[in-house]
Amino acid sequence: MADNGNNGNTPTTSTSSIPQTAAAGGLTITKPPQTATSYYKIAASNTVTFAWNFTDVLVTPTSLTVHAYGENGNTYPVGGTDGVIPGTATEVAWDLWSYQQAHPDLPLAPGKYVLHIWDDRGPGAARAAGMLQENSALQFALYTPLPYTPLESWTCASCNGAWSDYATHPAAVSLTVTVLVMFLSGYSLIRQAMR
Repeated sequence: MADNGNNGNTPTTSTSSIPQTAAAGGLTITKPPQTATSYYKIAASNTVTFAWNFTDVLVTPTSLTVHAYGENGNTYPVGGTDGVIPGTATEVAWDLWSYQQAHPDLPLAPGKYVLHIWDDRGPGAARAAGMLQENSALQFALYTPLPYTPLESWTCASCNGAWSDYATHPAAVSLTVTVLVMFLSGYSLIRQAMR
């Protein structure tokens, strides 16, 4: 019996039956819609679901890894299993609040993210006929809601002192001078006409 190099522990998958002309497999994100950037609140009881369909995948991956790459340079595992899910999964749910509570050393930051999904060959694996190609097409954003502020203690940062901003603006000064000159000229003309 020939040794296939796996010592009998894991089955090997043969790709010899896949034609070389076959397209590389991919996935199409179905949730959230990719027509616009989706915004998700980092708050209790807020679960985000990402869903997809496979296309042209002829070799089912053993597992999928789902990570969110933040614009802050950090990488976050998506889902409750450190980002690794079964290869046949077509969605993953991510409880943002639970993640925040469980990872105080690497909290989610408000900002934009890119979702990356790859198979068990790892990120950046070469394109291969019938095998899943890494997907990084989905962009989304996270935000943290501001705490409630009672109306009595609320102040408008751009409203306080707004009159002084207008009064010293060059356009306001020139408009005031123009109106004053018009009024005085008109008064002078009417006074001369009444003599």
